[in-house]
Amino acid sequence: MIIPQAIVPPTMQNLFERFHYAPAVRIGPWLFCAGQVGRDANLNVIEGEEAQIIQAWENVKTVLTEAGAGFEHVYSMMTYHVGIQAQLQTFIDVKDRYILRKHSPPTWTGVGVEALTFPGQIVEIQINAYLPE
Repeated sequence: MIIPQAIVPPTMQNLFERFHYAPAVRIGPWLFCAGQVGRDANLNVIEGEEAQIIQAWENVKTVLTEAGAGFEHVYSMMTYHVGIQAQLQTFIDVKDRYILRKHSPPTWTGVGVEALTFPGQIVEIQINAYLPE
């Protein structure tokens, strides 16, 4: 029997304790990640569109690293955007700095939403990864 393993980077321990969820769960070779937003370890929302999108990707990177994975292991992503049309090109430009596989990119579903968890958040990135054992 495969037992799910919570993945909680040290900088996200407060999320685990305050909101009672794991930033990711690994089940065998599969990694299921909760959505990551543009906030710092103290839950402060990052100001500025590009800076907030970069921080969201950095938070994804932190979770992947804690699980022993990298962006090359990501096979799907779903993103949520407040004001999707206004930020889409910036998001794509930043995404392409992290997801470097132009010939075999992950699947991607982008959704426009009215709001995210905390005021001022404009993007949330949820990914899944496969880590061959």
